[in-house]
Amino acid sequence: MKRATRTRTVVAAALVAWTALGVGQWWLQQSAVAAQGGAGASARAPKFEVDPMWPKPLPNHWILGSTIGVWVDSRDHVWVIHRGASTLDANENALGGTPQLSKTCCAAAPPVLEFDQAGTLVQHWGGPGAGFEWPQSNHGIFVETNGTVWIAGNGAQDGQVLKFTREGKFLKQFGFGWANASSTDRWAFRQPAKVFVDEKGKEAYVADGYGNKRVVVIDAETGVFKRLWGAYGNPPSDADAGRYRPNAPPPQQFRNPVHCADLSVDRMVYVCDRANDRIQVFTAEGKFVKEGFVEKETLGSGSAWDIAFSRDAQQQYLFLADGMNQRVHILDRQSLQVLSSVGDGGRQPGQFFGVHSIATDSKGNLYTTETWEGKRLQKFTFKGVAAVPTAQGTAWPRATR
Repeated sequence: MKRATRTRTVVAAALVAWTALGVGQWWLQQSAVAAQGGAGASARAPKFEVDPMWPKPLPNHWILGSTIGVWVDSRDHVWVIHRGASTLDANENALGGTPQLSKTCCAAAPPVLEFDQAGTLVQHWGGPGAGFEWPQSNHGIFVETNGTVWIAGNGAQDGQVLKFTREGKFLKQFGFGWANASSTDRWAFRQPAKVFVDEKGKEAYVADGYGNKRVVVIDAETGVFKRLWGAYGNPPSDADAGRYRPNAPPPQQFRNPVHCADLSVDRMVYVCDRANDRIQVFTAEGKFVKEGFVEKETLGSGSAWDIAFSRDAQQQYLFLADGMNQRVHILDRQSLQVLSSVGDGGRQPGQFFGVHSIATDSKGNLYTTETWEGKRLQKFTFKGVAAVPTAQGTAWPRATR
């Protein structure tokens, strides 16, 4: 009887210790998150949890290279574009390289991939073909309601944007490779980053931003240049702005790259001035309205990489991919105030290494892609609006915490 009592006591003590350890680990994690955003700091903002099982594995031993564009179409299908073999090292591309280093794995997936809501690969296509100049360096993807797919490219000799059908049939090319157009030219682009199509207005907004420093609006059918502008609505300039200095007066021109130019439901154009750590907002005609700085002390590749709007009717929230600080910022769209952030640097699900592009689906879920050595697509499930820390940290699923 004494031995049984002693055994129960030992087991009970072990359980208490184990529980205390788990609580302690949870408390340390929450303390770390709170420390990032300030003790007790919180705001009401969207909350997310990463879905570590999405998407499903690719077939054919395929692997993603630098993944530099994402869009969600009218069917809630998720489209990505990546750079493939040019961004894979010999070991990553062991099956697809020359010489072939492996008979089993791996090879670059085709450039354009479409996934359904379950994360199943639906179709794939892309690459050089007859009648058009495929980009030297793919960059950005947009899908219209009718399935028309737009692609840009930021390679040294990319001066074009392309249109394809949903199935990958070539439709039109605007601009041309090897153009080296300047920021005031109206006949081609220079290393455009991203296209956003205003279907009602039949116009396409081009963030012409790696070689040039401007936003260009073209007729979505003819490609005719209709208007263009630089920072603050100024005529764009290719003058060298020098090194970014956080404490200097705000620069009067964009820096390379102008990384996005997306249109909101109230017809405001949100421009990612990436290396200047800011978002500038304009009317659809190019009149400057306001700007907001995010992580203004960020050097290197900057903080303003790509944006997506929340799916409520007013698009209350703005999501900003910040590939230098390895997180997604959640902003109030009207004030451009940062309310919270999601993510942290790392390679686990819910973390980032070079988060590059971002999109939302009709249910409010987020999708992100990663460049550099991140090379992946992630889904973050929307969990409603709640009081959250100003730095939420890794959005790990609650059931597995």
